This record gives sequence, structure tokens and C-alpha cells, in this order.
Amino acid sequence: MRGLFFALLGGACITLQGVANSRISQDIGTWQAATVTQLTGFIMALLILLFVRDGRRQGLGQVKPLYLIGGAFAAVIIFSEVTAIRKVGVTLTISAVLIAQLCQTFLIDSNGWFGVVKQKMKLPQFVGLGMMIAGVIILEF
Repeated sequence: MRGLFFALLGGACITLQGVANSRISQDIGTWQAATVTQLTGFIMALLILLFVRDGRRQGLGQVKPLYLIGGAFAAVIIFSEVTAIRKVGVTLTISAVLIAQLCQTFLIDSNGWFGVVKQKMKLPQFVGLGMMIAGVIILEF
């Protein structure tokens, strides 16, 4: 139950962040909005780390360098989401983002990429993804 709560919280925050970034970018520019967002996110994460103090710093050396650049994807995410929101609106953008995430995770799970255990996808997963894609097509009209 706790995992579902955090998933819903994260999804809501992604949407709110996208809308805020879109508004910020209208005043100062898209890459500037991405910079402000990354900076405030870093400060917030650092403050939480200082107060919560969970995890181990010693483990950082064990992380593969490829995974350490994961945060850099945020710049592309912010730019893409802000641009999409301005062009097609919040609802269609977030719907398309969710479908892109599901398609990417489908590939990761079914191929066992990045060390995850391979998952066999069954008909219900394909039907669900197809229904989401159909929903986005309907939203566009």
C-alpha cells in the first residue's frame, strides 16, 4: 500500500512540475526553467538527505558510471515535457508520457535490461497498453 501511495504522489508531482515548468519557461525560457528546476530539486534532495541520513555514501563507488548519469535525463525530460505542454496541453502530454514510460518499461522488463529480472508479457498487458494508446488518440480529437 505504501508503494502505491508513493507512486501516486510521484505521478501527481510530475504533472504539477510539468505545469510549473511550462509557466516558468514562458517567462525565462525552456532551458532556464530546466536549470531552475534541477537546482531546486538538488537543494531539496540535499536538505532531505542531511535530515533523514538514510543510505550509505560508501556504496557510491559501487554504482556503475552509466547509472550515475541518470539524473542528466531530467534535463531532456523537462525540456520535452515543457515543449509538449505548450504545444498540445497538459492532459495529452501526460498521457503520452505515461505511454512512453510503459513502452520503455515493457522493453526493459521483457529483455532483462539493466539487470532486472526478465518478465514475460501476456495478453492483458498488451491489451492495457493498446487501450491507453487508443485513449490518447481519442484525447487528441
